[in-house]
Amino acid sequence: MLDRVFLSVLATVSLLAAAGQAPLAAPAAQSREPSPQPGQTTKKPPNPEAELKRSIDDAGNDRTALVRNLEDYLRRFPDAPRKLQVYRAIVESAIQLRDQQRALEYAERIIALRPGEVEMMLFAVELLERAGDDHSLVRAVGYTSRVLDRVEKTAGEGRPARTSQAEWDAEQKKLRMSVYLIRGRLQMERHDYAAAAADMETSYCLLPSPTAALRLGEIAELRKDYSKAIEHYVAAFVLPDQAGLPVDRSEVRRKLGNLWQLVHGSEAGLGERLLQAYDRLAVEPRPAESGRHNKGATAAFEFVLRRADGAAPVKLADWKGKVVVLNFWATWCLPCRELEPLFEQVGRQFENRSDVFFLAVNDDEDESRVKPYLEREKIRMTVVFSDGLDELLGIKAFPTVIVLDRSGRIVYRAQGFDPDGFAPGLSNAIERALAGTS
Repeated sequence: MLDRVFLSVLATVSLLAAAGQAPLAAPAAQSREPSPQPGQTTKKPPNPEAELKRSIDDAGNDRTALVRNLEDYLRRFPDAPRKLQVYRAIVESAIQLRDQQRALEYAERIIALRPGEVEMMLFAVELLERAGDDHSLVRAVGYTSRVLDRVEKTAGEGRPARTSQAEWDAEQKKLRMSVYLIRGRLQMERHDYAAAAADMETSYCLLPSPTAALRLGEIAELRKDYSKAIEHYVAAFVLPDQAGLPVDRSEVRRKLGNLWQLVHGSEAGLGERLLQAYDRLAVEPRPAESGRHNKGATAAFEFVLRRADGAAPVKLADWKGKVVVLNFWATWCLPCRELEPLFEQVGRQFENRSDVFFLAVNDDEDESRVKPYLEREKIRMTVVFSDGLDELLGIKAFPTVIVLDRSGRIVYRAQGFDPDGFAPGLSNAIERALAGTS
């Protein structure tokens, strides 16, 4: 969080530094003063722009001197045109000097001038949380509430033209998830567990994260709701990190193991519970278009399968009345990788037959892995996504090779990989299907 603020404030310092190296913008037009009378001298009022330039120049590369000079400048020019930029410069210098109290003071001055500045409010929250006393934590909670209010009210505003609505909505959701998480953490530090649980649950519902799950587990354990605590700890252990919010898995493992032992007397059954949770929570969802063309399909030849290379989809109906050979595989499956060249070898045996069709059917949950894999391995076979065909044909493990006869009936199924007997066994099955003797 702080890094983003550093970059923003640093840009302001660069702007101010440039003011010491380039001509300043001309001040606003002033009313013409009367000409001095003979023997009378007129003292010109100090120019805020020139004085700001002098304050920066005199400090050189000394951060301490820059803060001192800028604070003196503000005392002399409390309504200076660049007051906001000067505040930012002091915040940045105070960060470099590790003067958290001064950084917080001027951050809050910026917030007073710019009440809607989310980034600076989150920076103030960070500093207040570091202070750690209850008064500071209450103020930090107040700022996070203001941030949430601001984000909720401006959710549909400010979308860059190059950002799609879906991307914009996803970023807004991620921001809200993170801020609820921050406020929930602050409430936990204040021991207000009811408020903390409400914020953590909201954060988790927006976008499930292991951090929110861990905190919800801790709160449930404190309340002696052990079954719910276990459920949350399991989720914290298996969920992928969200938005740069990782957890210490070893810490989660210790909490989970200790509580499971307390409830069950041993760790028996914990591994199975984790695997079930992983299957339910940790896999990436398939794209929305996955299988949408095949809803209601009850036979293999009714399926339309998307090609992995993005070309026109494959309609299995075009191959009805012919023999179709399917190799179900995944990028993470090492036996699938070993089987693939033998599958291609059998395919070449029948490449002159127009009544046999070979397909490599990918079943990865994360389809973004497939294209790089195909390019790296130089797969020549036609590759499609399973799009529900795996469920229809009862695929339970990989690799699985299936031969469909001309009517779409399964006449051969080989699950797993036997390097010695695979090629001749598959070739014989195809020959029998072509001859109608399967």
